[in-house]
Amino acid sequence: MSDSTVSTHVLDTGAGRPAAGVGVELAVRGGPDGDWAVLGSARTDADGRCAALPALPPAAAHVRLRFDVAPHLSAGSTVGTAFFPEVTVAFAVSPGEHHHVPLLLSPFGYSVYRGS
Repeated sequence: MSDSTVSTHVLDTGAGRPAAGVGVELAVRGGPDGDWAVLGSARTDADGRCAALPALPPAAAHVRLRFDVAPHLSAGSTVGTAFFPEVTVAFAVSPGEHHHVPLLLSPFGYSVYRGS
């Protein structure tokens, strides 16, 4: 069976364009105590996509994406610091499937969903 994969992209709905340069960390829950183990990290490109995330281990069941959105939101903000400095999303994965989890971001809110 092939490994599961995760991809994401970040769209800044307040600005109406992709969010470039957002740091994204990929982790899996493992071990008897349920701790998170970081697999890798990357930054979104000019299209808001994160292409450098590693494949998941075959036994992965729960995955976490952590988006460091504060630098992006604060850069063009008229309100100062970001209300949500980071967005953390944990979700279940199915073996051998691709999981695309987009983040729609605005200064005072966000939304995520399973894409295709």
